[in-house]
Amino acid sequence: MSKRRNHDAGFKARVALEAVKGERTVSELVVAYGVHPTMIHQWKKALLEGAPDIFERRGRKAAEVDEAQVRELRAKIGELAVANDFLSRKLKPGAASEALHDRTQPLHAVDRGSVPPVVDFAVLILLRAAG
Repeated sequence: MSKRRNHDAGFKARVALEAVKGERTVSELVVAYGVHPTMIHQWKKALLEGAPDIFERRGRKAAEVDEAQVRELRAKIGELAVANDFLSRKLKPGAASEALHDRTQPLHAVDRGSVPPVVDFAVLILLRAAG
């Protein structure tokens, strides 16, 4: 039993393009490249179906921004910033358990005016990763 082989995109494109040209039969391509005929037919079909995308406009559509999600992410970043600041001031060597049980300062989301510009950049990164 032979192992499965993973072919790179360039190889698939080369074989599919030869199949589309029609200069050689699928049987000849099977012998030349050592690939199953079903794979050649699938790659040819994918090439023909994906060809119109090559000629689409080069500009990508702008990612749609969900304002509610942006507000939620900014609030979460604000909470984490406050928690990080609190812990950096409270944690001292040997006082870790004491600081973890200190609940005197509740965490609140910060309003839009106090969010630093770095937070806006972080929100953009999170939105791109999510979408």
